[in-house]
Amino acid sequence: MARHQLDSFNHFLEHNLQKVVNEQRIIETDIEHRGKANEPVWVELGEIRVMKPLVREADGSQGDLFPSEARLRNLTYAAPMQLDMTLVQGGEKQEPVVTTIGLLPIMIGSRACNLHGMSDAERISHGEDPLDPGGYFVVNGTERVLMTLEDLASNKIMTEFTERYNERIYVAKVFSQFRGYRALVVVERNKKNLLEVSFPSVAGHLKFVDLMRALGLDSDHAIVEAVSTDEDILTFMMQNLEESSCDSVEGGIMYVGKKLAPNQTRDYQRKRAEFVLDNYLLPHLNYLMPVGMNDTDPGYQAAVHGVRLAKAHFLGRMAEACFDLVLNKRRIDDKDHYSNKRLKLAGDLMEDLFRISLNRLTRDVKYQLERASMRHRDLSIGTAVRADVLTERLLHPLATGNWVGGRTGVSQLLDRVDHMAVLSHLRRVISPLSRSQPHFEARDLHPTQWGRICPSETPEGPNCGLVKNFAQMVEISKGVTDEDEVLRMLYAMGVEGLKGEVAR
Repeated sequence: MARHQLDSFNHFLEHNLQKVVNEQRIIETDIEHRGKANEPVWVELGEIRVMKPLVREADGSQGDLFPSEARLRNLTYAAPMQLDMTLVQGGEKQEPVVTTIGLLPIMIGSRACNLHGMSDAERISHGEDPLDPGGYFVVNGTERVLMTLEDLASNKIMTEFTERYNERIYVAKVFSQFRGYRALVVVERNKKNLLEVSFPSVAGHLKFVDLMRALGLDSDHAIVEAVSTDEDILTFMMQNLEESSCDSVEGGIMYVGKKLAPNQTRDYQRKRAEFVLDNYLLPHLNYLMPVGMNDTDPGYQAAVHGVRLAKAHFLGRMAEACFDLVLNKRRIDDKDHYSNKRLKLAGDLMEDLFRISLNRLTRDVKYQLERASMRHRDLSIGTAVRADVLTERLLHPLATGNWVGGRTGVSQLLDRVDHMAVLSHLRRVISPLSRSQPHFEARDLHPTQWGRICPSETPEGPNCGLVKNFAQMVEISKGVTDEDEVLRMLYAMGVEGLKGEVAR
């Protein structure tokens, strides 16, 4: 009954933990190596391993910790994490140091749990109920369960209309998500039939055509082709092209730069525009950049050009969806349709939490190394890593329910009234919508919930329809982790890549 929670946490342990470390990859410092001028010092992060849960006694001894003991002694059921860290000084790599970076709370019944693989008799001998489903954590002696969060699908184009000044505005939007960062990118058609784009870090709107030029599409034909070859849409696009204020890639970048940094030097405007386009516009397409590549590597400019082209074509698809809505060739997307929803299970929530916590740890390691350098001490990984920094950042949200991103009530005290209450709590799904607003459509039973969500198990009152439970036989599918494999399959089927796309 808690299989979805366990599978999700196991996937986090096996894949996503290492993925988050690989995203960080290095810890840069502002220290210059004493022997060689201008030679930087940094730390490389390697393989991460999760041990089995341990308890350290007051006399310094340690032994295996089991959930029943953690409950009785008000302990946290957590396991040490070990990370290979290599200090690089003046271009010379030292030997990798295996460092304990902190404690990771372990889900009861997961692969890292001491009960994993035990028979019923062995579980009973360790004070456990053999019928206990697992799927929860023990933090300071209390059992905490992570709620499954229901949210709109990210990286998927959704269309709708909004009313503004008694005018109907047609909108195509996408929640672009990459490495925990989520950006709302909106393409809308105003009453003059002109397309405007808005995304984070840009005040107001940008003209669609000028933004497409900034992304590398210099000719009118290329911009129109990126949107659609439909005759009706062509008429709309001609109006947009006439309103354009620039006619080259350079002009497009400077148009964006002037919007972002007015009254600054041209050089600063250009750098600011390129930085914002590469980081805040459709960040989910940044996965196309080869991992670890920086601006000194050969082929970097070609890779950046390829990513920008992909962003331009994605914006073209958003514009086409917007025009199709105007021409009644498509309907608005139903936000309550379950194909437009995604579920965040325990593993996904722990990944978000670990990413923020590791970021906090790396900042602390950087500070400790720089402080040691200022005092003319020998640099050492072992003394620079303070395990409490990561442990505290991981345990506090689990103990209080206040998760990263400002969400509350994510971790809850497990309902132990009876066995059915436990199963119900482990299979609960909560919606991020406000309880105080009506949201009639979101609370309704949608036909696509058939076989997925229980139609009758929902609270009465303000939470009605926003707090739901899985149906008994539900199976939760997971997304594809290796996007390269999907690309290879598509190319094998004859799908053509974008012109200028980087070969992967």
